[in-house]
Amino acid sequence: MQDYDVIVVGAGPGGYVAAIRAAQLGLKTAIVEREHLGGICSNWGCIPTKALLKSAEALEIARRAADYGVRVTGEVAADLGAMVERSRGVAGRMAGGVAMLMRKNRIDVIWGQARLDGPGAVTVEPAQPHPRNAAAKPPKGALGAGRYTARHVILATGARPRVLPGLEPDGQRVWTYFEALAATDLPGHLLVVGSGAIGIEFASFFAALGAQVTVVEAAPRILPAEDTEIADFARQQFARRGIAFHTDCTVTQLDRGAEGVTATLRDGKGETRSIEASHVLVAAGVQPNSENLGLAEAGVALERGFVRTDDLGRSNVAGIHAIGDLAGGPMLAHKAEHEAVICVEAIAGQNPHALNRNRIPGCTYCDPQIASVGLTEERARAEGHDIAVGKFPFLANGKAIALGADQGLVKVIHDRKTGELLGAHMVGAEVTEMIQGFVLAMELETTDRELAEAVFPHPTLSETMKEAVLAAMGRAINI
Repeated sequence: MQDYDVIVVGAGPGGYVAAIRAAQLGLKTAIVEREHLGGICSNWGCIPTKALLKSAEALEIARRAADYGVRVTGEVAADLGAMVERSRGVAGRMAGGVAMLMRKNRIDVIWGQARLDGPGAVTVEPAQPHPRNAAAKPPKGALGAGRYTARHVILATGARPRVLPGLEPDGQRVWTYFEALAATDLPGHLLVVGSGAIGIEFASFFAALGAQVTVVEAAPRILPAEDTEIADFARQQFARRGIAFHTDCTVTQLDRGAEGVTATLRDGKGETRSIEASHVLVAAGVQPNSENLGLAEAGVALERGFVRTDDLGRSNVAGIHAIGDLAGGPMLAHKAEHEAVICVEAIAGQNPHALNRNRIPGCTYCDPQIASVGLTEERARAEGHDIAVGKFPFLANGKAIALGADQGLVKVIHDRKTGELLGAHMVGAEVTEMIQGFVLAMELETTDRELAEAVFPHPTLSETMKEAVLAAMGRAINI
């Protein structure tokens, strides 16, 4: 047995950030991990998917080289195996970086499966990694199985793909994002179930490589969490790339064969149709990793499998905390990281601000990219705000035209009386890098007039942000 101030269970973005912040504040800290430092985000999610999408972007640029005055001789072709190999290499580098941070901050790494074992105690048992992580090894100096105690336990065990009845993944014809990230052959026809960030990113990637892609979405439109106008604009761009969509539609039956699958779709009117595909990617959300943690025995309250917490990450049981996906949505790495800092600083007796969920940006790294923060136009109106809406197209931005990326739109929603920025929504090249400007504006309570008075550099894509604000004020210059 070894005593700590804080034990963190799970070494994903929320977990390892919690451990580092705890160590910075002088708390004796350990972190328990059963498969891979860095969690899903670094190993099988955020980072390796972006590596694949960068490969798709490079392929697209090569195909369009003549548009930029560049002559490419020979065939331009996708090498899926090389793309996957690069992506896995990036993931490995990220895991190594987290191991270095644990050493730097003198955080003990305990390798195994953790379970709550009475007040302030965690039992760690040996864990067998999933076959996809068979090569994963504990970092040098890691501790092993045993019973450990701590004044505070922070649960950061994340989530995994939701399994839908009849669409259970088999690793061959029916995939989750795990199999999609390590595909060995390009699907002839990929049927994507779900049009959230994960589904749309993989649809964009495989379409860029030349696969036929069809997306099925149960909601009336794709990207249901986004502003309707932005989602509609994005759908038009995806359709130009050959992606087909069936909205207000569900998969009611899936027949699997040696050469592919046949999916039966039912729309909102009750009409059915069949689609044949080589592979199916199920991207219909995630479910929390809350099993086998001893939560029920410890008396921890759950809601639909998620740990119920307050604004500082505290569960209903003293000394037990939860952050990240395990504590509920939005299921985003940066939300988990922010919750981690708040949780630990509260444990250390500081006075952190609670997380404002209306100021958490969302990013989808498809082509074109999508980014947003705050209220959509629909929600702002539903909440009774008197709003001023401003929009500015990339078509009128010099940098976008020079880049050959003039298909995009920036949309802002301001309170008409106070000038408060209620929401910002963007689709187009590099908008995932630009959204932080609006996040800062909201956090600093910047008004429309203050944004209008700020000097934006020229020529940049960011000028579309100021022009959208000016449009909301009736003052747009370039349209």
